[in-house]
Amino acid sequence: MTTELVVDVKNQVQQALAEVEKREITNVFFVACGGSSAIMYPSKYVIDREAKVLDAHLYSANEFIHRNHAKLGSGSLVILCSHSGTTPETVEAAKFARSKGALAVSLTNEEGSPLAQASDVVLKYQWGEKASAFTTNYSVLYQLVFGVLKVVENNEKASLVEGSLENLQNVYEKAAALYQSKAEAFGQQYKDEKIIYTMASGANYGVAYSYAICILMEMQWVHSHAIHAGEYFHGPFEIIDEETPFIILLGLDETRHLEERALEFSKRYGKKLVVLDAKDFDFTGVAEEVQGYIAPLVLNYVLRKYADQLAEARNHPLSKRRYMWTVEY
Repeated sequence: MTTELVVDVKNQVQQALAEVEKREITNVFFVACGGSSAIMYPSKYVIDREAKVLDAHLYSANEFIHRNHAKLGSGSLVILCSHSGTTPETVEAAKFARSKGALAVSLTNEEGSPLAQASDVVLKYQWGEKASAFTTNYSVLYQLVFGVLKVVENNEKASLVEGSLENLQNVYEKAAALYQSKAEAFGQQYKDEKIIYTMASGANYGVAYSYAICILMEMQWVHSHAIHAGEYFHGPFEIIDEETPFIILLGLDETRHLEERALEFSKRYGKKLVVLDAKDFDFTGVAEEVQGYIAPLVLNYVLRKYADQLAEARNHPLSKRRYMWTVEY
């Protein structure tokens, strides 16, 4: 982990928190699109579980503007994310938030981007194979959110989370190695499938959602849908059979029971079940009190290895697009 980058991330987060301290923040809005929206789910879960006063809301950028939430105002912290910083809807959402008097804090990989220019505070995260886990988007967002909880509500978990995130890269690497052979088998076994569902709950749901809409649908042109494990028995379980593939995530948070119940039923009637269980991971260096919050970050990292193997087996690079960035929309 590069010391300079770690220090830079910590400084950026502290600058954002300094702006939060200047205001009487009563609610937090998480705003983004697509994969950037998906990284917001665990953080909203954190506030739902930890906050005594703060309200949390999660919106796709366009709906955030058009819905025009009645509570959006000077007491609002709006956290936005766009990897390129050029997503038009998210840029406009930042401008809209500020027009309402809210504090707009944006995460992006491009600090000079339109989103950065439209925001009050910018947090630049790292990306790519060589990026340290501590400096990537999920981690930076967690540092911000737990910092906000500390500033606004004196929540004591911020230091536990920061220390845990500093050890996250080792957790990532061990988990990826543990699941490497399974990822390779997944690519070969499922390369010809036309549809693959994903399922999870709680803090992990965003990972399932991202995998469905970004990896399978956007990057592989495979039909998919993210199913919430709590909703599985209210319709979706009717499609489970021996020929329908499911990726099922098991986390460590309070909703794990929902995922376990869905998996137990699926095993009775399904054969093509791909299960990633956070209990398999070595969380050495991660405080036990926050492992439920950290688990989706690790699940996401491991699932990316599954995506790489599927793309290779299908001879369909993850960068290939049919419409995105190629036609007007």
